[in-house]
Amino acid sequence: HVQLVESGGGLVQPGGSLRLSCAASGYSSIVNCMGWYRQGIGEEREGVAVSDRGGKGTSYADSVKGRFSISRDSAKNILYLEMNALKLEDTAMYYCAAIPYSCSRVPPLGAVQYWGQGTQVTVS
Repeated sequence: HVQLVESGGGLVQPGGSLRLSCAASGYSSIVNCMGWYRQGIGEEREGVAVSDRGGKGTSYADSVKGRFSISRDSAKNILYLEMNALKLEDTAMYYCAAIPYSCSRVPPLGAVQYWGQGTQVTVS
């Protein structure tokens, strides 16, 4: 079992920045792909960015390309999401996700095996 705990959300003005963190524990060594998904009120959950440990790099949703950056500290089992130039439409609950296989693009929701509890990001 893998536990994921997010932190770093908050209230920020448009154009501002935030950094989200996700601490992974448990059998996190079996996880090849980790990523961030988000869900706004009344909206479906969508993929934001993923990072593949096996060398397939990173992938981003078109809506965040050039503004968000995903990275991971494998030694500490922490996943980060650096968010810059935040927009009102970035307001959402952000969830850390663990996918058991490699990913070269953001996988669909059904591929996620473990979810964190979420951290709220509000741009206002």
